[in-house]
Amino acid sequence: MPAHQTPILQAANLTFHYPERALFSNWSAEIAAGVTLVRGGDGSGKSSLLQLLAGVLPAQAGQLQIGDVRLDLQPEAYRRQVFWVDPRSEACDQLTAHAYFASLPAAYPGFDNSLLPALAEGLSLTPHLDKKLYMLSTGSKRKVWLAAAFAAGAALNLLDDPFAGLDKASINFVVMMLNQVAANPEQAWVIALYEAMEGVPLAGVIDLGD
Repeated sequence: MPAHQTPILQAANLTFHYPERALFSNWSAEIAAGVTLVRGGDGSGKSSLLQLLAGVLPAQAGQLQIGDVRLDLQPEAYRRQVFWVDPRSEACDQLTAHAYFASLPAAYPGFDNSLLPALAEGLSLTPHLDKKLYMLSTGSKRKVWLAAAFAAGAALNLLDDPFAGLDKASINFVVMMLNQVAANPEQAWVIALYEAMEGVPLAGVIDLGD
């Protein structure tokens, strides 16, 4: 990261251990604007790291800060700057995609409704917007989360295996969108994947090993 560039997210001395395994011990990082890849094998802690950064999985020690907002001191203000949805979540299953999108401006001050039609079209979601989320395929639900992420306007955006279950055209659309957001100096995108992405410029890589 260039010396003059202020990181979007600062993580200092994060520690998180499962009873059977120590995942992170005094882990520190600065996440710059653009796209950062978190890569690693199954069980390496990719999803756990995103949940830690989102503030939904409590660290046993350490500090997270976006701008001048610290998670431990201002948890609600911190989370309003973070877009994170567990792709396996069933919490919104009784909502239609339209209703889910309508709920988001209250959570994300920078949410831009005007982006949704093009995002829905690009992800082939338009025919599914009036269906409840439990009726959608795994891939289509992931498309709803992705459309929400690209419209949310959050400072920190966390995507867990975003290409899983997507058709080739939608993968290409997501790659195109990531190229666009990678140039935004106000946003960081942290993407957890088993292997490197092709066609997306990276601001950084966090390698958790295999």
